[in-house]
Amino acid sequence: MGIEPMKIDVDKVLRERLSKRYKYIPRFVVRWLERTICQDRLNAILEKMAGKNSVDAATAALDEMGITLEATGLENLPQGRFMFVSNHPLGGLDGLALISLIGNHYNRQIKFLVNDLLWAVEPLRGVFLPVNKYGRQSREAATDIEAALKSDNQFITFPAGLCSRMQPDGTIADLTWQKAPVVQAVNYQRDIVPIFFDARNSRFFYRFAKWRKKLGIKFNIELIFLPKEMIKQSGSTLKIVIGQPIPYTDLEASKPKQEAARLRDIVYSMAPSPSKP
Repeated sequence: MGIEPMKIDVDKVLRERLSKRYKYIPRFVVRWLERTICQDRLNAILEKMAGKNSVDAATAALDEMGITLEATGLENLPQGRFMFVSNHPLGGLDGLALISLIGNHYNRQIKFLVNDLLWAVEPLRGVFLPVNKYGRQSREAATDIEAALKSDNQFITFPAGLCSRMQPDGTIADLTWQKAPVVQAVNYQRDIVPIFFDARNSRFFYRFAKWRKKLGIKFNIELIFLPKEMIKQSGSTLKIVIGQPIPYTDLEASKPKQEAARLRDIVYSMAPSPSKP
């Protein structure tokens, strides 16, 4: 008997979360949510991922969407234990790509720092390390992250934490990179491998995020559109540039914020084309 695939059911989630208040939700709202997150398409992808280890599941998801990875700089992936840092233009699909690319290169020995939303993708939990972007980090999660950094697993992270946004000059780029990867690389003696994704979401996504911010809405409600943004990439080729490892000994441990900004600059200097929508 095969493993039951994870299934997304918006109606069921609303029933369970809202309880007695569910009856006040118009049916057209439920249907809109189902269409907006591409529920049927996501469930078809999840079905292909079922029963596989996390790296193979990520590869299966990419195959189901007909997505090809075109990576340059594979010669910059030597043996050893590294920290991989990347820009985060897509908000989900870039994560799948890194799991497949880095995971297959290093015999599935990877750990990936992700937010609570991605943690919900059960087939990928074998490589995920959850970090809470909207609340306090649990002691258990912090312990798991420390264990991963001490291990021989490759450590992957998006230092921006959130996917890229439109900048005032119209370019698409990450928000400020966090200092944690610099501190961790130094403390756990991991050289850093920079990665650049030459990709972007739709103009609608970035403009929606921009107007949400202008209206003073703090919660990133544009996240609801990320599944559709991912599905829109079906049949495309994701171009990935892998840079040369940066020795952790080259990092100034006393200036982690400045070094994080420098790493961000290094990643964007690898861009083969301007990041405008």
